[in-house]
Amino acid sequence: MPSSPPRRRLLRVAGGGLVAAPLAYGGWQWLAPRGGSGDSASSTGTTTGKPASDSADQAYLHVIAHADDSIYFMNPDLEQSIRSGSLSVTVCMTSGESDGRNAPGKSSHFKTMRTDRPGFARARINGLRAANALMATGDDNSPWTVEPVELLPGFRSELHYLQAAPHVQLIYMGLCEARYVSVPRPVSMRGLWLGAIKELPTLPGTGSTVRMPRAYTRDQIIDALVATIARVNPTVIRTLDPTPMHAPRETVAMMSAPTILRGLSYLDHQDHTSSAQFMQAAMERYWGGGTRRAASVSNYVGYPTNYTPPSLDAATTRRNSQLLNAYGWADHRDCGDPAGCGDLKVGPNGLKGGGAGWARGTRTRAPGTSRWVAPLKDGRLAAFAVLNGAVRCWVEQAAGKGPWVGPFDAVGSAGGPVEPQVEVVRHPDGTLQLFAVRTVLPFGGRKHHKELVCVSQVGVGADGVPTFGAWSSLGAPDTAAEKTLETGFPATAVGPDGTVHVVARNWAGDIALRSGRGGKGWSPWRLLDHPGGKPPLHPLVVEGIDALVDRSGRLHVVAPIAKTVLHWMSPAPGELPALTAPTGLTPSGSAVSLAADGKSGVCAVYRQAGTAQVAVASPAGPSGLWKVERRAPVGGYGRIAVSRLTGNGTPMVLAARDDQGRVVPSSHDSARPDGWEAPGLPFVGIPGVTQDAAGRGVLVVLGTDGQLYAARQSRPGARFGEWGAAVRESAGSRV
Repeated sequence: MPSSPPRRRLLRVAGGGLVAAPLAYGGWQWLAPRGGSGDSASSTGTTTGKPASDSADQAYLHVIAHADDSIYFMNPDLEQSIRSGSLSVTVCMTSGESDGRNAPGKSSHFKTMRTDRPGFARARINGLRAANALMATGDDNSPWTVEPVELLPGFRSELHYLQAAPHVQLIYMGLCEARYVSVPRPVSMRGLWLGAIKELPTLPGTGSTVRMPRAYTRDQIIDALVATIARVNPTVIRTLDPTPMHAPRETVAMMSAPTILRGLSYLDHQDHTSSAQFMQAAMERYWGGGTRRAASVSNYVGYPTNYTPPSLDAATTRRNSQLLNAYGWADHRDCGDPAGCGDLKVGPNGLKGGGAGWARGTRTRAPGTSRWVAPLKDGRLAAFAVLNGAVRCWVEQAAGKGPWVGPFDAVGSAGGPVEPQVEVVRHPDGTLQLFAVRTVLPFGGRKHHKELVCVSQVGVGADGVPTFGAWSSLGAPDTAAEKTLETGFPATAVGPDGTVHVVARNWAGDIALRSGRGGKGWSPWRLLDHPGGKPPLHPLVVEGIDALVDRSGRLHVVAPIAKTVLHWMSPAPGELPALTAPTGLTPSGSAVSLAADGKSGVCAVYRQAGTAQVAVASPAGPSGLWKVERRAPVGGYGRIAVSRLTGNGTPMVLAARDDQGRVVPSSHDSARPDGWEAPGLPFVGIPGVTQDAAGRGVLVVLGTDGQLYAARQSRPGARFGEWGAAVRESAGSRV
């Protein structure tokens, strides 16, 4: 059995905290925890297990509600983070005690089992450790060390680190879970968030040597998460979905609940939602405290992945099944803990029953956009991304040449954190306008709501960085605050007359449109028509829409739904788009991207459900059915970045995520199915794509280290060159 890392000399730093001198470990650094070689040797003092984050390139923080959440909803991203060798910390907020019976609900002995909530909580943590160990080392029984970590003075949680790969760490807070998916129980994170209770108790797992606090207030949970962010100093933060899809009807339990607990019923687990909302509050508090290391955020859809087409291919799904088998103790291995070595409710059935879709799909609430980079008036490119809840900007120092510099605080505060997606529009006069989504948390007497926001460029500073005015609100298609929380991310398109069209999903799953000449003087929200017949049980459109104005000035909108892809088109320029004849396209496993087809129409690019196969589709003629050309398999998941370049040959540029999380470009025409180039680096979000002053395609990605990376064609239509990082400026570029 590997021994634990040697202790290091303790140092006292500002604020009174204890840290440790760094110890090199491969290509990353970490601060060694105290303790012995196994669980039984856990110390009783405050742990010193902390990353030397100022010398590490990147670190990952995953915040989940229950022990299986990251395996079901965050993979393959979680495994790629663990295998990168960088610090990867998963915070499990609840004990996950459920009904305290570690057996499938339909098993013969379930009803006669003794309720043992601490025992089941421990078994689930053991299952999470097994899955993480399998990802990191290939051995699900690889040993761990457990120690206390004091996130707040007097508030201890369990820190687990994998002895063979100590960059893999788990923090177990042990809060009582809601125990029901949607029944509004006061003793829950949701009850605490809404003020139904003042404190939420903890429930340590059987055999825990860490004396956890008896209860947390709402502020103490937020402060503990703030302390966790500071401890990890992440460049990538991953949470569950804070604003999930509502259920088709209200439950009896919700309608009969005390007033303070009433609200809409949702398709996701209430603990998933509350954990993400607490994390939203923690990030807002943390980022409001001054300069921080740049971090991106991804929010992963939970249970509603069951109601969307599968986004992962067969190979990735099989891997998820292996990890779920490890978590579910399918092999009945002996891990040395009498409480149990995994969650038998999952057992070998991770790809069966109600959770079948969870392992076959990975979706983030923000579908991403490829339109986050555009040329300024002088031809220099500018890229925009959300870091630490605010929009940051990078610019080329010279048109068509680079290098890039940034990030800069070119855009002011939106009055609160911006959701992790920004889209840029270039007006005919060369000025830029940014569109994003802002969530307002229910503090200070404000109602919890979402709204679309935009901000326009007003000039260029002396340093060559574009400057912007004040953010303005576009509101939301719905007026009720609770319903605005399901507002989709905007897709934009600009007409030849400078009219900007903004489309977004509303609460009911319809598409709403708002237009404004020059990006101002906005029309009211108008709904596009939807298919006739019996309304679907769940919202028609979940996310992943796109819009484009073709050469003749007609506005096109596309949206993936459960069984196909819908297409709307303006009958004439300036008219409201109308639903066209059925496209005949098979379900999409990703957001759908629109590009000019090189003639006078559009083509749609997406991943076919269950295969990750990239397809390029375009209308075939009067029949309405679209023809499809399939690209060579590239793996991965998520939206395909696409743009049709102007100039001779009108080549189309694509960029995808491969099955190792790397960016893979293509600079060949859509008729070439074998045009994928060598993969680049791992990234977050969606690649941005545009055209430089020389007509060459340019791709940009946000790296997992929070830096911008760019690659450029040597000439229009040629292959892309090497990826290069933006240069950090010494002044004005800190986030």
